[in-house]
Amino acid sequence: MIKTIVVHIDDSPSQHSRLHAAAVLAEEWDARLVASAATGLAPRDYNYMDGALTGPLPLVRYDELREAARQRLERGLAQARRLGAGQIEARLTEDSPENALILQARYADLVITSQLPAAGERARLVTMLPEYVALNSPRPVLVVPDTYDGQPVGGTVIVGWDGSMEATRALTAALPILQRASSVLLALFNPDTTSGLHGEQPGADMALYLARHGIRVEVFSQRTEAPIGQALLGLARDTEAGLIVAGCYGHSRYREWLLGGVTYSLLSHAQIPVLFAH
Repeated sequence: MIKTIVVHIDDSPSQHSRLHAAAVLAEEWDARLVASAATGLAPRDYNYMDGALTGPLPLVRYDELREAARQRLERGLAQARRLGAGQIEARLTEDSPENALILQARYADLVITSQLPAAGERARLVTMLPEYVALNSPRPVLVVPDTYDGQPVGGTVIVGWDGSMEATRALTAALPILQRASSVLLALFNPDTTSGLHGEQPGADMALYLARHGIRVEVFSQRTEAPIGQALLGLARDTEAGLIVAGCYGHSRYREWLLGGVTYSLLSHAQIPVLFAH
């Protein structure tokens, strides 16, 4: 069951799409929506910076940061109500946005953020909020593309399955959604390269596990030369899926920037919501 959903509030252009997804899910599950805004800086850090400065004091006082966050939160609440959210509450945290979401996630079933911004390589190194939250959150994270406009989060669901601990946790976290899906495609790409994680018949044991939870599942196995992230996105397009479920794999930021990876590909290029867990 999904009864509490935390959604990131920051007044950015992408806020509308993630609030829309949050409102759709909250209505479907009769869940409470928790709007999470942050000052961007903890008081202890502000005081440290203030005391460490040898030049002029910061132009913005901390109470102004708090007031700006409060106003963002009020606008976010109004926007959520216009989108049809019913049960809503506000949480203002005096910390960074990612730490605020991780804190609120402890008391929720799902966290909702937006995709990585479409920006240059430099921005990729410093705007990794969805990945950071997915890697450190105790709850699954739903990453919503800016193009989302109210479609059901489900229908056909693609589950990226490679036998890893991360994929297992993502799949387990998604069970309530999978149980309501019209069809679930358990997608394995190049399973022979990780045969020790799959057993004699790749995907069969996990398909049986899902079937025991009342989930209609089909195993899709394919050999491909394409990057796995691209293969998952292509399969989602071909099947007109409404959701991708995947494990979130952490690397150093430098490695992600240099080599890319499944997580980054899904975080930045998916045209449908992606549910991550680490």
